[in-house]
Amino acid sequence: MNQELIYLLLIFGLLVIPRALQRFKIPAPITCLVFGIGAMLAWGVKTHDPVVTLLSTLGISSLFLFAGLEVDLRELRRGLWPLLTHLAIRMVTLTGAAWLAWHFLDLGWQASALLALALLTPSTGFILDTLERLGLDEEERFWVTSKAIAGELLALAALFVIMQAGDPMQLGVSTLVMLGMLVGLPMLFIAFGRWIVPHAPGSEFSLLVMVGFLAAFITYKLGVYYLVGAFVAGLIARLLRIRMPRLASNDNIHALRLFATFFVPFYFFHAGTLVSRDALSWEALGLGLVITAAVLPLRIGTVWLQRRVLFRGEHKRSTLRVSVALAPTLVFTLVLAEILHSRFGISGALSGALILYTTLNTLLPSLVLRMPFDVDPIVDGYVHPEDKKAAEKQAATAAAAADEVEQPVVADGGASRGA
Repeated sequence: MNQELIYLLLIFGLLVIPRALQRFKIPAPITCLVFGIGAMLAWGVKTHDPVVTLLSTLGISSLFLFAGLEVDLRELRRGLWPLLTHLAIRMVTLTGAAWLAWHFLDLGWQASALLALALLTPSTGFILDTLERLGLDEEERFWVTSKAIAGELLALAALFVIMQAGDPMQLGVSTLVMLGMLVGLPMLFIAFGRWIVPHAPGSEFSLLVMVGFLAAFITYKLGVYYLVGAFVAGLIARLLRIRMPRLASNDNIHALRLFATFFVPFYFFHAGTLVSRDALSWEALGLGLVITAAVLPLRIGTVWLQRRVLFRGEHKRSTLRVSVALAPTLVFTLVLAEILHSRFGISGALSGALILYTTLNTLLPSLVLRMPFDVDPIVDGYVHPEDKKAAEKQAATAAAAADEVEQPVVADGGASRGA
C-alpha cells in the first residue's frame, strides 16, 4: 500500500474513530493505545515508524508545555496549607510504595521509586484538558487543578533526581544544565520578544512551541525524557506573563491546547506499539487487576480522607468527585512503564500490569462522573474557561459603555422636563 495513503488512514483512524467510540464512554486515549497494541501484534517492529515517532514526540511535548502554562502560582498560594498537607501525604505514600516495591518485587531503589511515581502520579495535562466536562463546580475544579499541578511539580522534580542519582557526576552535570535552562529560557523568550516579535506580529505561539520543543529535547538528552523540559518551558513562559503578556496569553494557551489535541493521539498510538508481546499475558492481567484493586481505592480514599479532615463543611459527594477526578495516571504511567522496561529491565508481566492499571483508572471518571473523559476540547455546548472569562469581560465592558451612553440621555431628559 502507498505510504502516503497509510499515513492518511492512520490520521483518520486516530482522530475520528476514537471520537465516535466515546458515545460508549470509552476514552479516546485508551482507544488510540489499543490501536497501537493491535498494530504491534499485526506488524511488529514495522510499526516503529520515524514519522509516527516524531508526531508522538510533538504530542507529549505540547501536552506538558500546556500543563506548564496552566500553572498559576497565585492560585496555588490561595490553597497553600491544604496543598502542603497534600504534598506531605503524597511524599509519604510515594516512599511507602517505593519501599514495598523494593522489598517484595526485588527491584533496585531507582526502579522502585519510578514504579511508585507511575502508580501514584495523576496525569495533570489530561485532567486539566477534560476538567470542564467532568461536571464539577468552580470550587471542585480549583482543588482538582491545584492538587494535580502540585503533585506533578513534585513528581517531575523526583523524576529528575531519581533518573540521575545512579551516577553522581551525571547528576551534577544535569543539575547544572537544568540551572542553565532556568536562566537561559527567560533570556531566550525576552530576546525573541525584543528582536523578532515586533517585526513578526502573531509569531508568539510559534516561538513558544519552538522553545518548548527545544527544552524537551535537552532534557531528553539528559536522560529524563521530554516531559520535564516541556513543562519547565511552559512554567517559565507563564511566569513571564507580566513582562510578555502575549507570550502566555489566553489565546496562545487555547491554541496550544488545540495543537496538543491533534498530536496527542499519536503519542498514545506510539506507546501502544512499544508494548512488548510478553506484556500481554494472563499473568499481566492478574497482576494488573491486583494492583488496581489495591492502589486505586487507596489513592481515592487518601484524597477523600484528607479532604474530610481539612474541609469539614464540604459535602461528601463533592469530596468524592474531587478524589475521582484525580484518579487518571495515563501519561505518567505509560512513560514510566516504558522507561522501567527498557532501562531497568522489569518483567513484561509487570509492564503489562501497569498498562492495565492506568487503563482502568483512566476509565473511572467517565464511568462515575457525569461527562465523558476526552482529549478533545471542542464539543457542542462546551466553552473553554478562558473563552468564558473573555466573554464575561467583554459583556461587562459593553454594559459599562452602555451606562455611559445612557447617563447624558437621562440628564437631557431631566433638563427638558424642568424646562
